[in-house]
Amino acid sequence: MTMPDSAEGKAHPGAIHCWLPGDAFAVRATLAQLLPRLAELIPCEDDLGAAEIVLAEVLNNIVEHAYRGRRGDIEVDLTITPEGVRFVVTDSGDPFPDRRLPSGRLVAGRLTDSLPEGGFGWHLIRNLSRELHYERNRGQNRLSFLLPADQSRKRGEIGRS
Repeated sequence: MTMPDSAEGKAHPGAIHCWLPGDAFAVRATLAQLLPRLAELIPCEDDLGAAEIVLAEVLNNIVEHAYRGRRGDIEVDLTITPEGVRFVVTDSGDPFPDRRLPSGRLVAGRLTDSLPEGGFGWHLIRNLSRELHYERNRGQNRLSFLLPADQSRKRGEIGRS
């Protein structure tokens, strides 16, 4: 995994760019390296926790579904803004079915271990993020989203979608 601060290699406060191989071990290692850096930039524990959950879900979904055991790379760009943390995640794996993101809707009365793909993980992603956008262009998937500042105000919203 590489994690320069910018394309030019110069430090830019509030911006992080990283590249990682699309495998489960690299995802785990990247999160372990990235979270302490994010903790310096995101003072609220709830916001940091939301960033960890969403980023882990997104990266693991790429490994499991977009690459399906094949080799590939993942790029993550994030920028701290007054609104929160803006992420752009790019990979060259398979596109989403119908080129649309899973709805993330939970079905009442279903156990989480019986949820289909696009189940609880996408429910979390959709409830913790805003401005979620997916596009497929030139063989690449690009997912962008905002993790709004002050997740503690939103705790009561999760599960209401």
